[in-house]
Amino acid sequence: MDEHQADKLVRVLNWKKMDLEERLGFRGGKYTDTNIWLSFSIGLILTVTFFGILMTVRNSYLAKVFLDRGPTQYFTSLLSFWSIAILLIKVRKMALQTKALDLMIVPHSHDFVLAPATAPDILNRMYGLVDNPKHFVLLSRIERALSNLSNIGLISDVSEMLKSQAQNDEDHMESSYSMIKGFIWAIPVLGFIGTVLGLSQAISSFGSVLAVSTDIIDKLKSELQNVTVGLSTAFDTTLVALVAALCIQLWLTALKKKEESFLDDCKEYCHRYIISKLRLIHVQESSAAPLPGEK
Repeated sequence: MDEHQADKLVRVLNWKKMDLEERLGFRGGKYTDTNIWLSFSIGLILTVTFFGILMTVRNSYLAKVFLDRGPTQYFTSLLSFWSIAILLIKVRKMALQTKALDLMIVPHSHDFVLAPATAPDILNRMYGLVDNPKHFVLLSRIERALSNLSNIGLISDVSEMLKSQAQNDEDHMESSYSMIKGFIWAIPVLGFIGTVLGLSQAISSFGSVLAVSTDIIDKLKSELQNVTVGLSTAFDTTLVALVAALCIQLWLTALKKKEESFLDDCKEYCHRYIISKLRLIHVQESSAAPLPGEK
């Protein structure tokens, strides 16, 4: 298959047009990694929208929990919605990556042989189906393996190359969760900071209660209300932070498990349609040919 024939193929995957970040005008992150500015923008919009809705129900208990419990609630909400934005973007990018598994890059027939002579046809077919293989985990592995096929002497070398690339992809996948893992650590810390602030407020108000004479009932009730407000701040900030961190961690765990399964599917695809079909005929012929000076 030449380049002219490759151009006639219907382009199934177009990363520039199908990647969420690219479509919104941001630089798309590698594979399932996310653009920090897009995720922050979405998280900020969600946070502002959330507090805007709470303002419409100002007298509700939920509104009081977020609006009357100190500044830490705002930062906790921002980090929580930022984390949600990252996960939402990763879900969309993950769905795009998995579509590569459905492409028939290499013929699935049993009699097809993958060799240096047929590798260019497979690469041309890939370039016809995808705008740029380097943006897809699976296709990037296949492209690297086939592009270097003429320089590889043994099938085990190809297998080792794919294995090394698979490890690099796993490391990159792990690092793509580093920011959200930091948020999961920071959110409970913000809750504990709110607890300290609330307890400090309650203790300060309780000191005022002790200074009030017992015959002034009304003033005593007023001071006790300040104590309860401080205690509410202490407990509600921790509650919100822990619940948010728990929900984000559960979602992250589920998504990470799905991404690990996808990487395993990529390994299986490469083994089934690349390694098992390899026949390095040129190496076998060159090893069988006599050396110069031999008869």
